[in-house]
Amino acid sequence: MTLPVFPATPTDAGITRQVLSHSPEVMVVSFRFESGSEGRLHSHPHVQSTYVARGRFRFFRDGVAYELKAGDSLVIPGNTEHGCQCIEAGELIDCFTPRRDDFL
Repeated sequence: MTLPVFPATPTDAGITRQVLSHSPEVMVVSFRFESGSEGRLHSHPHVQSTYVARGRFRFFRDGVAYELKAGDSLVIPGNTEHGCQCIEAGELIDCFTPRRDDFL
């Protein structure tokens, strides 16, 4: 049996999203950022955990800024305003619970 492969999808300028795996309860997604690109401030009901696979980012969570580098992670509770700025090109691996159906 082969696993499904999801296409990489451009989202905002300099950002590409690719679903890696999912079930109704959880979803794993790769976000690739070019240096200087920004993940706009937003919120959603899903709990989100983000892991910096490579690069450097400035995250904003509920008005507080955090500097993250490769190996760092951050949990974002549901309905919490958040976003990020990419300082050094990189990749984030995000887990959402439950699954983000809008990404499928």
